[in-house]
Amino acid sequence: MFWIEAVVHTTTQGIDSVSGLLLMNGITGYAVQDSEDFNEFLEGKDVYFDYIEDDLLKLKECETTITFYVAENSQGLETLLAVKKAMDKLKLEDKDGKLGSLDVTTDKKIEEQDWENNWKKYFKPFSVGENLCIKPSWEELPEQFKKKTVIEIDPSSSFGTGSHTTTRLCLEMVEKYMAAMSDKPVQVLDMGCGSGILGIAAHLLGAKHITAVDIDENSARIAKENFAENNIAADKYDVLAGNILNDVDFYNKVCSKKYDLIAANIVADVLIWMAPVFKKVLNENGYLLVSGIISERSDEVVSALEENGLLVKEFCESQGWAAVVLCHASL
Repeated sequence: MFWIEAVVHTTTQGIDSVSGLLLMNGITGYAVQDSEDFNEFLEGKDVYFDYIEDDLLKLKECETTITFYVAENSQGLETLLAVKKAMDKLKLEDKDGKLGSLDVTTDKKIEEQDWENNWKKYFKPFSVGENLCIKPSWEELPEQFKKKTVIEIDPSSSFGTGSHTTTRLCLEMVEKYMAAMSDKPVQVLDMGCGSGILGIAAHLLGAKHITAVDIDENSARIAKENFAENNIAADKYDVLAGNILNDVDFYNKVCSKKYDLIAANIVADVLIWMAPVFKKVLNENGYLLVSGIISERSDEVVSALEENGLLVKEFCESQGWAAVVLCHASL
């Protein structure tokens, strides 16, 4: 199968808005090239490099772009069309042109084998938190990790190896708050599950049942495969694909019960939009773990959640990313 490389042309100011719309349309993994970061790199006086490409130093500017991939099939083409329509709408709302052209270009295709397999040599087992270990399915488990709780993961084309700061923060919080609820049968909602890593971790740490949700059908398929790879019985989890924000039937399916632990490693805009949902489905004594938030927008996300009756219990920050644990304000 081939994948279409799509590039959204924007500005530094447009990164958050574009990222949020991509998430809303099922794009859970993307690469950001920020012109401001590039200029800071070239002008930096405090960082020294042994070698920098001459062609890189000759560049006068670097365009801000966000690159993502869709499968060259009917669902992928529908997603691409939806993203283009979303960018056209955003362009109309951007009266001052601060968000750039918002054009979406598709000039390149990549064969699945090239991008799913070539990176595997860089993904090795590593520890997270107090007692978790993330192990790629194709790697042997090193001796030093054999006493840890091992999560076997194959992210394939889905987001979520556990190596990104946001996922690490979430895994650490899942470990901590699952321990805090070890005396009861915990129902978990993994919203935006990607590879399924957070839900799998919660199960291995004692959760009774996991509901893993992703807007992307491909991610849901991969998450289901990873649950099976970790020998989790089929009646202990549900993996669902859909969008609770625009599909009433799907919303009712996911939100018809309460959850003791909700993990949402998404982006700021989506977390803000979902604030009322989190309040509705969070059990009275439960915990909401949110991550995927750039530090500069953490106050905005926290405000939206607090306005919906939630209270910050813990705030973590690392390498420019924030994660927050919340509970009902009445507690």
